[in-house]
Amino acid sequence: MPELIAKGGVDLGDSDLAPESQNDRPAAQGSSLSLVARYAVSLLLVAVATALAFIVDHVISAPNLTLIFVLPVVAAATLFGWGPSLVAVSASVLAFDFFFTAPFYSFRIASPSDMWAAGLLLVIAAIVSTIAAESRRRALEARRAAEQAQALQALAHIVIESRPQAEVVSAAATALSQIFQAPAVVFMQKGMAFAPVATAGGARITTAEAEAAKGALDTRLPARAETYPYDQSTFDFWPVATPKDPGCVIGVSFGRSGRERPVAPERFVEIVAAYLAGAFRASGKIPSANTP
Repeated sequence: MPELIAKGGVDLGDSDLAPESQNDRPAAQGSSLSLVARYAVSLLLVAVATALAFIVDHVISAPNLTLIFVLPVVAAATLFGWGPSLVAVSASVLAFDFFFTAPFYSFRIASPSDMWAAGLLLVIAAIVSTIAAESRRRALEARRAAEQAQALQALAHIVIESRPQAEVVSAAATALSQIFQAPAVVFMQKGMAFAPVATAGGARITTAEAEAAKGALDTRLPARAETYPYDQSTFDFWPVATPKDPGCVIGVSFGRSGRERPVAPERFVEIVAAYLAGAFRASGKIPSANTP
């Protein structure tokens, strides 16, 4: 296992930087429930609907009972999206068939009217699930776009206000973490010193990450996570052009975010890198370094 390296080692000159700060927390993952928990809750909602159907079974006819089983499908689709909602659809149809169609406690359906009711439940639940899940997806995309814009705006304000470089670097790491909802890090070098100077999103920096970041610095090319020759690194790294040389590297760990890697992360990375380069250019100096 790659050895964890100590953070720090590069003095930003303007102020002390504590990489482990309030910003060094895991990025938000949308729902606080794990994937397994979401499926479990969806099945629990179907169980509750089944219990409710037993209560009103003697009051309303079997075809009308199907409306009760649409409720957990709507809830699952709205709260958790496609996968859990499809599980709720299947479980609802099976529960209705098993408990409320003759012969009871069997998946065989004898009555044509019950067969029609079960088929109608499947169609209605599938349609409702599709609409609700699509609405949820669009709402999440809109919220993510707003969060990304806010993260860039916060970084821009710090750069425009000519804050100390330590604050700019820390804000850059935080912005990357918020944009991608993933761990992020900023490495810097001056002279012989090369080390992470800011982290966010619970980033854990090992020697493998340091080697990959150094490779991006030396080649002036991006380094992709878990690809040769940086198979052990979980971070993607990009060098940042500074006034004298690319003494800054930023990285994001998409694999540790629990999400799929974005199709084109460079469009946001390049913006953050431009803000960093602009801040260094405005200060007219590269951050000074301590002896490792």
